[in-house]
Amino acid sequence: MANAETGTPPASAPVKATARYVRVAPNKARQVIAHIRGLDVDEAQTILRLSPKGVAEQILKTLNSAIANAENNNHLDVDRLMIAEVFVDEGPMLKRFQPRAMGRAYRVRKRTSHITIAVAEKPEATTRPAAAEKSARGKAAKPAKASTEATEKSSQKSEKE
Repeated sequence: MANAETGTPPASAPVKATARYVRVAPNKARQVIAHIRGLDVDEAQTILRLSPKGVAEQILKTLNSAIANAENNNHLDVDRLMIAEVFVDEGPMLKRFQPRAMGRAYRVRKRTSHITIAVAEKPEATTRPAAAEKSARGKAAKPAKASTEATEKSSQKSEKE
């Protein structure tokens, strides 16, 4: 549902960037994206820059592309962006053969990945103060009641002795 005047999607829609046919096994890429899922883009960039994994560089490039798409195409504020969705799909496998003893051959599967990152602006914090206050009062009352019952029971035991 694009905006009729500008042709851009609404601001709440996530903006995606995809790196396809990356020559890394999907499981290795999934180990890295697990660390950045749901974070602010600044934190995610820092984590990816400091990550010792080789695929972190490709994921950082994809993240930077998603940020640029959000800023230039959708006019979103970069300071308010967070990672809305990130996933790795399997790409096609390059199948090779490695010679082994006695004329045998082992299949070598060189896996590829499709890395997709979607960023969106952080939602505004909408909390209901009345509900939060009510739950806080309910939690505070229960432990006090339990502690008074425990002291009453201990005082009754000491009276019997």
